[in-house]
Amino acid sequence: MASGRGSDSLERRGLMFVLSSPSGAGKTTLSRMLLDKIPGLSMSVSATTRPMRPGETDGHDYHFVDRARFTAMVKGDELLEHATVFDNSYGTPRAPVEAALSSGKDVLFDIDWQGTQQLREKARADVVSVFILPPSAADLEKRLHTRAQDSDEVIRGRMDRASHEMSHWAEYDYIVVNHALEEAFGEVQSILKAERLKRERRIGLTSFVRQLQKQLEK
Repeated sequence: MASGRGSDSLERRGLMFVLSSPSGAGKTTLSRMLLDKIPGLSMSVSATTRPMRPGETDGHDYHFVDRARFTAMVKGDELLEHATVFDNSYGTPRAPVEAALSSGKDVLFDIDWQGTQQLREKARADVVSVFILPPSAADLEKRLHTRAQDSDEVIRGRMDRASHEMSHWAEYDYIVVNHALEEAFGEVQSILKAERLKRERRIGLTSFVRQLQKQLEK
C-alpha cells in the first residue's frame, strides 16, 4: 500500500480533518484558506440526490446521483457518512477518501456533528475534528447580517439552530473561537500540522528508528 511522505520525508497515513460550526462562524472561509495554503489537503466531494445547480460540475462540487443509486450506496456500505436534508440526501463516498489516506493525503470535511459522529464510528483513528465558535452571539448575528444573503426570518432561524449545534461542542477534539480570522486560521493550521506528526500516523517511523539503531550499533 502506497503512503505519502510528510515534511520530514517519513511515510505517514493521511487523516480526515473535520471543520464544523454554526452558520456564520467562519467555517467556510477557514476551509478555503486551508485548501489554498496547505499542500496535500483536498476537499471531500459528497454524493447527493439534489439537482445540479447552474455553474456546478459533477465530480467537482458534488457527485450527482439519483435516489436509487444513493440507496444502493448506503446499503453497500459505500458511504462513510450520510444524511437527508430538506428531502435531499448527502453522503461521503468511502473509496476516494480511503485512497487519499492510504497515499498520505489529508481530506477536509465540511460536515455537521451528526456526520462527524458517523465518521468516528467508521474510522475513529483517522478523524481529527475541530469545532469553530463565534466570540459572542451578537457577533454571530452581525456576521449573518453582513453576508446580506438571508432575510431577517432566515437569520433568526439560523441563530436558533446555532444554539443546538453548539450543544455538541464537547464531542469534538479541538475548539477554536474565531475572534479574528487570521488568528483562527493559525490555530486550525497548527492543529493540522501537529496531527500530521502523531506517532501512530507516521507509518515509516518504525523502520526509520531501526535504521538509526543499526547505524549507532556499528
